[in-house]
Amino acid sequence: MMKVDGGAAGLAELPKVDVAEREARNLSGWPMLLLALGLIVLAAVAVGLGVVAGGSAIAVGLVTGSVLLVAGVVVAAGLTPVAPNEARVLQVLGRYTGTVRTDGLRWVNPISERKRVSTRIRNHETDRAKVNDLDGNPIEISAVVVWQVEDTARAVFAVDDFVEFVAFQTEAGLRHIAGSFPYDAHDRLSLRDNADEITAKLSEELTLRVAAAGVRIVESRITGLAYAPEIAQAMLRRQQAGAVVAARQRIVEGAVGMVQLALDRLDEENVVELDEERKAAMVSNLLVVLCADRDAQPIVNAGSLYQ
Repeated sequence: MMKVDGGAAGLAELPKVDVAEREARNLSGWPMLLLALGLIVLAAVAVGLGVVAGGSAIAVGLVTGSVLLVAGVVVAAGLTPVAPNEARVLQVLGRYTGTVRTDGLRWVNPISERKRVSTRIRNHETDRAKVNDLDGNPIEISAVVVWQVEDTARAVFAVDDFVEFVAFQTEAGLRHIAGSFPYDAHDRLSLRDNADEITAKLSEELTLRVAAAGVRIVESRITGLAYAPEIAQAMLRRQQAGAVVAARQRIVEGAVGMVQLALDRLDEENVVELDEERKAAMVSNLLVVLCADRDAQPIVNAGSLYQ
C-alpha cells in the first residue's frame, strides 16, 4: 500500500509497467529528403533513357526506374516532422522501439508506426463535486490541475487514454482529499483555513495516482469550496455564532486585564482607599462599561458610594 501523510494513505497500489521511455534511433531528415528526391529523379531519368534507346533497353530502363522509385518512396516514408514540445512514439511490428523528441524534420525506420504525443503543459479543471467532509457535512469542491507528460512510453502503453486517465484520477483524488479533512476546524487541518497544506497533499496524492501513466503533476489548486446549498445557511449561522463567542471571549479577557490594571494602579498611587465592597462595585461597573455592546450611559451619584 502507498502511504502519504494526511491524504494518500490507503491508495491501492497500481500495477507496475515494464515499459519506459528511451530515445529512438533517428537521423536528420534533410539529407534523407534530398536522397529521396534524388532517387525519384534518377528513376525518371532511367526510364527516359531506356525509352530513348529503344529495344531491350526499354525493359532495363523500366526495371531500373521502378527499383529507384521504390527506394525513393521508402526513404521518403521515413521522414517525420516533429514540432517543439512534441514527441513521436515509434513501434515496429507492435514492438516499442523508442521515442523521438528532437524537433524538426527527422528520419526514422520507414516501416515504424509513429504516434504523436504532446509534451506541452496542460490544464484540467474538475467539475464542482459534491462530497462529504471528514465531519460528514456535504460540501462542494472543485480544483484545477496543471500536468505534463513526462514518460511518453508509459503514457501510450500503460493506459488506454492518458488524458482521460488524468481526468478520472484527478476527480478521485480530489474527492478523497475532501473526505479526509473537515471543512472548518480550529484545532486541526481544515479545507478552509489550511489551503496551502491541503493543496500540497492533493498534489502528492495525484502524483501517486498518475505516475503509472508517465504523467507529472506540475501544480494543483483548489478553485472552489463551499458548503452544499441545503446546509449553507445553517453553517453560516454556526460560523457567525462561533465568531461572536470568540469576540466576546477576547473582550472579556481584555476587560479583566484592564480592571486588574486599574486596581493595581490605584493601590500603587494611593489615590483612594477601597474596601472589598467598593472594589466589587468598581469591578462590576468597569466590566459593564467595557463589555457592553453599546456606549454606557453615565449616572452621577450625588451621595456616598453606599447610596
